Amino acid sequence: MVTEITQGVKVSVETEYQPAYSSPSQYHYVFTYRVTIENQGENTIQLLRRCWLIHDATLIPREVEGEGVVGQQPILEPGQYHQYVSGCNLKSGIGKMGGTFLMERIVDGDRFNVIIPEFIMVAPFKLN
Repeated sequence: MVTEITQGVKVSVETEYQPAYSSPSQYHYVFTYRVTIENQGENTIQLLRRCWLIHDATLIPREVEGEGVVGQQPILEPGQYHQYVSGCNLKSGIGKMGGTFLMERIVDGDRFNVIIPEFIMVAPFKLN
């Protein structure tokens, strides 16, 4: 698990290779990742947008940007957390992801970026 704290917002990510959904002979490797966003600050915040940079060892990096996470724009009171699971497919079986969440403080409308820590995705048999 990797973790980063930005302006009182803790983001942790855990990854897992999904062999049942992957087809290495077809250059298709599927990974899931669980993201936990915890508001350790003093103000209520809302996640508005996300921006991911995905690096696949054999390809040009790609950017994925849009509203919320898995269709939600969660509001987090101080001490609350939001957790979700999503996925990524790679062609090489080796890659990494990282990015930012755009957050808004409800009390004053101030917006700020929260770092999503970079995490590695490697199909286990690629390590041998």
